[in-house]
Amino acid sequence: MAKYLMLKHYRGGRPAVNETPMEQLTPQEWAAHVQYMQDMERRLFDSGELLSSEALTMGGSWVRFDGEGRPPVVDGPFAETKDLIAGFMLLEVDSHERALELTSEMSAAPWAGGKPLGEWLELREVMSAVPTDVE
Repeated sequence: MAKYLMLKHYRGGRPAVNETPMEQLTPQEWAAHVQYMQDMERRLFDSGELLSSEALTMGGSWVRFDGEGRPPVVDGPFAETKDLIAGFMLLEVDSHERALELTSEMSAAPWAGGKPLGEWLELREVMSAVPTDVE
């Protein structure tokens, strides 16, 4: 079994097939989108393939250690993941192909007009061991 992190983005990634902005969705379209994701989450928890899933707020901070006895540095001239990452699902599946299948299914969540969103989702395997080769 391998673990994969599926990342859902607010913006900054490749454009979705259904590019209608979130603020233009009707309440019914938004409800259908959220229900689709909740139903998929419930099904994957029940199958044991979903370990964790959370939506993230847009607020957040970059923080780093800046030396002994000094306050942490907050924010900076970096790309802000709070503007990019909307949420995640941590999957544990039998194969990379299954992780791709589930990620594709999540990408098909309904959006404007009830048509699939077709958003790009980032899928990354969780390291199971420290890499020995650095490329």
